[in-house]
Amino acid sequence: MTTIPSSKEFGLYYQQKRLALYREEGDKVNEITTLNKIARIHQELGQMNNALEQFRTALIISRELGDRAYESTALNNTGGVYDNLGKKEKALECYQQALHIRLEVGDRRGEAITLNNIGGVYSDLGQKQRALDYYEQSLPIRRDVGDRAGEAITLNNIGGVYDDLGQKDQALEYYEQALPIRREEDDRRGEATTLNNIGGVYDDLGQKDQALEYYEQALPIIREVGNRRGEAATLNNIGGVYSDLGQKDQALEYYEQAMHISSKVGDRVGEAKTLNNIGRVCSDLGQLEKALEYFEQALPILREVGDRASEATTLNNIGWVYSAFGQIETALNYYKEALPIYRDVGGRAGEAAILNNMGLIYSDLGQKEEALNYYEEALTICREVGYRAGEASTLNNIGMAYLALDQREKGLDYYEQALLISREVGDRAGEAKTLNNVAFIFAEQGRLADAVPLMEKVVAIDEEIRHPDLEKDRAALEMLRQRLSEQQ
Repeated sequence: MTTIPSSKEFGLYYQQKRLALYREEGDKVNEITTLNKIARIHQELGQMNNALEQFRTALIISRELGDRAYESTALNNTGGVYDNLGKKEKALECYQQALHIRLEVGDRRGEAITLNNIGGVYSDLGQKQRALDYYEQSLPIRRDVGDRAGEAITLNNIGGVYDDLGQKDQALEYYEQALPIRREEDDRRGEATTLNNIGGVYDDLGQKDQALEYYEQALPIIREVGNRRGEAATLNNIGGVYSDLGQKDQALEYYEQAMHISSKVGDRVGEAKTLNNIGRVCSDLGQLEKALEYFEQALPILREVGDRASEATTLNNIGWVYSAFGQIETALNYYKEALPIYRDVGGRAGEAAILNNMGLIYSDLGQKEEALNYYEEALTICREVGYRAGEASTLNNIGMAYLALDQREKGLDYYEQALLISREVGDRAGEAKTLNNVAFIFAEQGRLADAVPLMEKVVAIDEEIRHPDLEKDRAALEMLRQRLSEQQ
């Protein structure tokens, strides 16, 4: 049976024929242009090493011609491939060389593009403030030269940094500036990306209905533009909402649709991420052996494609399962394997999460002081990178450790700090968790009149965000009310 080539493969064949013709004619300028086109097709096909080879050839010819503008484009494109391959230092080296040339020749539009790209590398490395500095240099230039599509990209990227930092209101502000520009420019792919990003903010804030609304706006657009990888990612996002709402069967349906697409288009990264998501559902359902199977399927794929950050996340997931099994040493080994990877790729938020998990293990072992050391290290990282939601979560853990050490006032102090941050960043689920913890302390102290209104707030938040712990928290509230009634 004859295999029909895809449109991209046909495009590649056509451009290669043109390249041979330009080389025969000695037309160096068109040779560079065609090399760039071929490289981009290789990128779209996920063939990064082939793309790198074409961009490098374009760079050599540009230098032979002494054409600084072409040279800067080739350097910028080469940096993009290194960026995609996770070789961030090499990417930065290429981008910085491109930026130097673009400043030299007065290419303002190109300057803005490269500043934006450098910001992206620093963001991936966890250096969020540095990323913001570059994005904020890029944005006014894009506005100055009238690059509306580029302006939307940079606004979206700035929103992404604030999103990663847990500053959700600011993230929304930038995403909502990017969205109408993308619609105005008829950038359907970009519009879907921003809709997904806005959905992600509402998802993180526990506002699941609004998250679904945005994901479901994004999905038909992604299908319309034929972005199969983006379709799988969005299906994963929708599955995540249903999982958080406790609707695990529905979550699995979406994950299985995503898995089918990722497998069909050869998206190994998407496939591994979906395996991780299915594993988390199994874990939530108490099917720990099954969860472990999925995580262990994801791990070699991520190692094969070189996605180090996702590899560390998967190691963390496996460690969590072994922790749930009570196999503490094995869990710690996985956490210790993940930790240097996060440090290597600059995944500061992931590093803090691992340190928190290690702290929880030592806490369960009764080694509260050791646990506190890990929590304090995690807290320092969260504050360094401005990760406010992570800071609140860590403060909660520290509060619990002091509570276990019978230092209730100190525990309360940390809970109150966590509560302020959760409210500041709009983390309703985090707010409910902290209020629950404070109510528990008050109940233990016999301060039932103080505990009951706090639990009422917890239940109100659970109802608002459709938290899966709603029924459990309602039962706790009724028990506290009963005790208070008996006390009176």
